[in-house]
Amino acid sequence: MKEKTVYVCSSCGNKVGKWMGRCTGCGSFNTFEEETEVVSSGKKTVAKKAAAKSAVRLNEVKTGGNDRIVTGIREFDRVMGGGIVRDSVTIITSPPGGGKSTLALSVCQSAAKQGLNVLYASGEESESQIKRRADRILEKIDENIWITADTCMDNVLEEIKNTKADVVIIDSIQTFALNEMLPSRAGNPVQTMECAGELVKIAKSGSKKTAVIIIGQMNKNDELAGLRSLEHLVDTVLVMDSSYDDGLRSLMATKNRFGSTGEMGFFAMSERGLISIDNPSEYFVTQRDEGEFVSGSAMAVIREGSRPIIAEIESLVSKSYMPYPSRIGEALKREQLNTLISILEQRGGINLFDKNVVIKSTGGIMLREPAVSLAVLISIASSVLEKAVKGKTAFIADVGLTGEIKKVPGLEGRIKELDRMGFDRVFVAKDSVKVKTENIKIVEEKYLKDVIKDAF
Repeated sequence: MKEKTVYVCSSCGNKVGKWMGRCTGCGSFNTFEEETEVVSSGKKTVAKKAAAKSAVRLNEVKTGGNDRIVTGIREFDRVMGGGIVRDSVTIITSPPGGGKSTLALSVCQSAAKQGLNVLYASGEESESQIKRRADRILEKIDENIWITADTCMDNVLEEIKNTKADVVIIDSIQTFALNEMLPSRAGNPVQTMECAGELVKIAKSGSKKTAVIIIGQMNKNDELAGLRSLEHLVDTVLVMDSSYDDGLRSLMATKNRFGSTGEMGFFAMSERGLISIDNPSEYFVTQRDEGEFVSGSAMAVIREGSRPIIAEIESLVSKSYMPYPSRIGEALKREQLNTLISILEQRGGINLFDKNVVIKSTGGIMLREPAVSLAVLISIASSVLEKAVKGKTAFIADVGLTGEIKKVPGLEGRIKELDRMGFDRVFVAKDSVKVKTENIKIVEEKYLKDVIKDAF
């Protein structure tokens, strides 16, 4: 037996004998990591062939009646597509301090309350650290929760069998290593993939269906650390974003074999852990007294996944004493803001050449889709004119470079959300709504100038 030094690409797994600045396999730069391999000398060893598994007819496969674990954490269940599939593998990733472990503990408690055995395996914290965090965020720790602080995946696999775990939490996958893959250190692509592969076998075994939730670390590019193959291996990938205001956290499914991708849930971080925001439309709107109207504010309806959410857009326009006025968009891209300002100047007849413009949204939710364009323009116009939009009014439309109001998809669902929240007027593009409502007055406009004239 002798040792051999090799270099493995962390992006694609390409293996070379010497360090290279650029990977010849995927073209990535500075991704090679040094590893040590044990090479056997003399006779070649033949791997033991695994027992063959017979093919079965698809129509004869039994799926089981209750194949999901409904945690009761509504936003989490929503993103997962209705709960955790019992024989699935899920990855949760976020930047450091995003709330991955806190969410995982809440899921542990919810599953244990249903009589399920839960094993929480941590390679980052000791048992006492986990206990202190659990005491802080959980009202009462259920007796069906087991914990182990170990970085050896072999020991964790043994504990899964001993505890007869129905749900397994791995925190985090980059800290675990299999003995058979030594001396490769924990966190390198080989160890990570092999550990994840063993967990997939546990989850998919026919003897007992086990739901596995893997917590994964992020790299400096805010991507899941390790090989991209890890995302292909699992069933669901959840990304938690903590870049919002006031402790807001979002959870989005970038991959889901059992539900829709792009679905997003919202949580508020508190001293007692993550609190599910079950009514985001109320959370992202400033609560004002009846009859109180403020200039510089306009309502839009965005879609996160399949769910419409009412968002409040705020604008501040001030006199600029510099040659180049500021354009600050905290909730949307700078290029998008500059385009909208140009449309407002040219097509709306409002001069902003000597004005600073600042745009933000209540709660810090991002304004990604074109459906918010009209609301952004109206909020800027409201601030310039120092006139408030009267009544509970919303604006759902895109605005073209010609100043024409454009249709947006999913308009009926957005209007239903406005109706649920008690709005009484909405501005949309002409000939874009076929269904009429009793509680909401639908104002159809063709040009931006007409909306500015009728909105105030």
